[in-house]
Amino acid sequence: MMLWLRSLLFYVGMIGGLVVLLPFMPLVFPFSYRTRYWVMTRWGQFVIWWLALTCNLRYRVSGREHIPTGPAIILSKHQSAWETLALQRIFPPQTWVLKRSLLFIPIFGWGLALLEAIGIDRRAGRKALQQVVEQGTDRLRRGIWVVIFPEGTRTAPGVRGKYNIGGAMLAKKSGYPIVPVAHNAGEFWRRNSVLKYPGTIDVVVGPVIDPQGKDTGEINAMVENWIEDTMTRISTLPAPAGSVISP
Repeated sequence: MMLWLRSLLFYVGMIGGLVVLLPFMPLVFPFSYRTRYWVMTRWGQFVIWWLALTCNLRYRVSGREHIPTGPAIILSKHQSAWETLALQRIFPPQTWVLKRSLLFIPIFGWGLALLEAIGIDRRAGRKALQQVVEQGTDRLRRGIWVVIFPEGTRTAPGVRGKYNIGGAMLAKKSGYPIVPVAHNAGEFWRRNSVLKYPGTIDVVVGPVIDPQGKDTGEINAMVENWIEDTMTRISTLPAPAGSVISP
């Protein structure tokens, strides 16, 4: 019963925080990307803090020393909505490659548009890849990190999806490095579940992958092997319920 109550309280605060943010969305449109990003990501920062307070769900990061000083491409495991928010706290200002249809969702889509998300039609094949390369390179040159979930959709813990080549191709064509990320958020913030389980999510930032001298397939394989090997290691650890580690 307490698990349900805490989870429902979390959602009340999450929705309430979004309502507070709404009036500021049209006001930030004329400002620079950095200003828009700072304002628009306050909600995500609040949600992660509120999650720790209400559901006792925190996280710890290892491998921060691998985060480069300049812009890079983040290729991350995708298990829940949690990482879309938490990555904003761990890495510098960023944008995301996502389904184009998300940009048309009222309010949510407007925020993504303000943050210059790269919306693609996955059915477009090579045209979608070209869009990722062109728009992704533009963002990176402007100092904006690009987040890509190579599996394309959320996967359950223990499930290994197909790793798409978009991120690897962006790295190869643009010359910018890849930072692989593994985490076990799906064990606590489960896909299609209201309940949020207490504990500590492990986030591991991997060594930078330099695309120079490598082909797209080799880069993609390096990303997949590192992420999945790391997932095997952190997913077998017992969930540290009742953690007091601060987010």
